[in-house]
Amino acid sequence: MRTATTSQTSQQPALYMAFELGEGNWTIGFTIGFGQEPRLRKIPARDVDTLVAEIAAARKRFRLPVGAAVRSCYEAGREGFWLHRWLVEAGVDNVVVDSSSIEVSRRKRRAKSDRLDAGSLLRLLQRYHGGEKRVWSVLRVPSPEAEDRRHLHRELMDTKSERTRLTNRIHGLLASQGIRLALDAEFAARIDDLRIWDGSPLPPELQDRLRRTFELVRTLSERINALETLQRVQIRNGTDPVFDQVRRLTALRGIGQRSAWGCSRWSSLPGASSAIGVRSVASPV
Repeated sequence: MRTATTSQTSQQPALYMAFELGEGNWTIGFTIGFGQEPRLRKIPARDVDTLVAEIAAARKRFRLPVGAAVRSCYEAGREGFWLHRWLVEAGVDNVVVDSSSIEVSRRKRRAKSDRLDAGSLLRLLQRYHGGEKRVWSVLRVPSPEAEDRRHLHRELMDTKSERTRLTNRIHGLLASQGIRLALDAEFAARIDDLRIWDGSPLPPELQDRLRRTFELVRTLSERINALETLQRVQIRNGTDPVFDQVRRLTALRGIGQRSAWGCSRWSSLPGASSAIGVRSVASPV
């Protein structure tokens, strides 16, 4: 008797829901099967109370029982993983999708930053739950603690990228005048002595811009040193298993702190060795 009940339950239709997430508004698509025009609703972004009401209205519209399963998806992006956690807590079977893994027609290419509309995501979601696991890659959602551990490392990488961008700008400005000069501690003091192709000094506005930009580079370098020091302290004193992984990796020849930290972040995600079609990636935030 119990087996028969389970079989009937598994055959009951589910409500499929896909999100098109915008900054100000979300478009949500609902359906219960292929060949059916999706029910599209627009709600204010991050308004979960309205979302709950729309799910209830969709169940009623498609004549589903109150406890019918809800399966949803959205593309990874600015919203990160908080929405996934909220949906799971609400009893929704949700997946977060890697946008770059979705196949698109070569005759109708779209930029990587473009979002699929809710209707397209709904069709892919139904195929995915129908057994086509290769239609996209599902992201592994880290625990809140694992996600929080990433912030220091990401801040360090972002700061280094910003410093590189500014140093490249300085080199470009100098190259536009036919000059090449090392960016060392004496750079600002040597600007007055620089000469362009005809022997005249650098234009005054250019000199001021170089000094201001170099001062930003120095500020970022100080910030990088402080962040690297903080990271070393965390690795040395941290009690979390991730820090133990980093310590063991850095003990190996040829592996530095940055590489060890990156490797430990991936392995700290839940289900590190899952099935085909599911992969671990960093949060888009």
